[in-house]
Amino acid sequence: MTFFLIAFLAIIFLLLIEVPVGFAFGAGALGYGLMSGTNISFHAGYGYSQVSAFSLLAIPLFILSGTLMGASGISERLLNFVNSFVGRTKGGLGAVTVLTCALFGAISGSASAAIAAIGKIMVPRMIKEGYPPGHATALVAVSSVLALMIPPSIPMIVFAIAIRESVAKCFLATMGPGVLLALIYCGLNFFFLRNNQTITTAPKLPLRETLAEAAGTGKKASLAIIMPVIVLGGIYSGIATPTEAGAVALVYTLIVGIAIYRSLPMQSLFNSTVEAARLTGAILMVLFFLFVMSRGMVLAKVPTQFADLLLTISDNKIVILLLINLLLLIMGMIIDDVSGGVLAAIILLPVTQKIGLDPIHFAAIVGTNLGLGNISPPCAPLLYMAGGVTRQPLSVYVGPTMKFLLLGHLPMVLIVTFVPPVALFLPGLLG
Repeated sequence: MTFFLIAFLAIIFLLLIEVPVGFAFGAGALGYGLMSGTNISFHAGYGYSQVSAFSLLAIPLFILSGTLMGASGISERLLNFVNSFVGRTKGGLGAVTVLTCALFGAISGSASAAIAAIGKIMVPRMIKEGYPPGHATALVAVSSVLALMIPPSIPMIVFAIAIRESVAKCFLATMGPGVLLALIYCGLNFFFLRNNQTITTAPKLPLRETLAEAAGTGKKASLAIIMPVIVLGGIYSGIATPTEAGAVALVYTLIVGIAIYRSLPMQSLFNSTVEAARLTGAILMVLFFLFVMSRGMVLAKVPTQFADLLLTISDNKIVILLLINLLLLIMGMIIDDVSGGVLAAIILLPVTQKIGLDPIHFAAIVGTNLGLGNISPPCAPLLYMAGGVTRQPLSVYVGPTMKFLLLGHLPMVLIVTFVPPVALFLPGLLG
C-alpha cells in the first residue's frame, strides 16, 4: 500500500509539472515495480493482452469518425438543425451549443472532439451576438462532458472492460444522467442571460416559416442525425458489438463526407487520420502502463487493503459514497477520464462491492463524477482545452464555469449517487 501511494504521488507530481500523461504513468508503473520488487516484464504481457483486446478497437474507430465529422462539416449541419428550433430566442445559441454537444457525443464519444468541432464554430458566433466571452467558453467546456456521458462513450468502453461488465449497460447507465444534465445546462444558460441586454437575436418567424426552416436544415443534416440511430440501434439490438458499431460509424462518415456531402478533401482526411492516430496512441500508452501497474497492485492486494482502509473511516454507506465521490472528483481533476475510469475500477470497485453497490450504478457514478473533475480547476484538462480552442484567458471563463458546475453538474453527481433509478432504469431494460 505504501509503495502504491508513493508511486501515485509521483504520478501526480509529474502531471503537475506537465510531463505527458503516458510517460507519467510509465514512470509510476516502473517506480512501483522497483519499490515492490514486482517483475515488470512479467506484468507487461498482461498489459499487452488488455490493450490488444478486440473491444478496445472501438476507441480509434470512434475517435477517427469524430474527427472526420468535424473536418467534413457534419457537425455544422447538426448545429444549423438544432438552431432552427431554439436559435431565435434570447440565449438560444447557448442551448444550441449544449444540445449539439449532446448529439455530437452520440456519434463520436469524445469530449475533446466536441470542443474542437463545436467550440470553434459556436463561440465566435455567440460572442458576435453579444454573449459574454466567458459564458460562451464555459458553456462549451461544460457541455463537452455530455459527449462522455451519452453513448457511445469511450471512457465507458474502457471502464466496462476493466470491471468485466456489459458495455451496452454501462453506456445506458450514463445516458439518463447525460440527458438530464443537458436540460439543466440549457435552463441555467437561459437563467444566467435573463437580464443581459447586449445579446441580439434574429427576429422570430411565424410557425409555418419556422417549420420550413427546420425541415430545410433537417434535410441537410438528416444523414448526420441518422448516424446515432444506426450506431446505437446496432449495439442495443444485438446486431453489432460496440467495436463493429464503431467500424460502421467510420465507414458511414467516410461515405457521407466524401461521396455525398463532398466536403472531405484528401488533405483533411489525412490530417484527421494523423490526429486520431496521435490521440489513440496517447490513450493506449496510458492504458498499457495502467494495466501493468494494476496487475502488480492486485497481486499485492492493494485494492483490498484500500477498501479495508476506507471502511475503517466509517461503515455508513452514505459516508462511503461521499468519500468515493470525493476521490473520483480528485482523480478527474488530475488525470483524463479514461485513465481515471481504469484507476476507479482497480482501486474503488472492491469498496463498492463490500457496501453492496451495483457495478452498473458504480459505472454511472464514475462517468458522471470524472466528467466533473475534468472541468474543475486546478487541473481541468477539458476546461483548458476549451480556453485554448476559443482563445480566451482563464480569468474570463473560470467564474462562469464554476457557476455551471456548482448549480448543474455537482447536483447531478449527488442525484446519480443517491437516486439509483436515474442510473439503473435504462440498463434494466436490457435485462
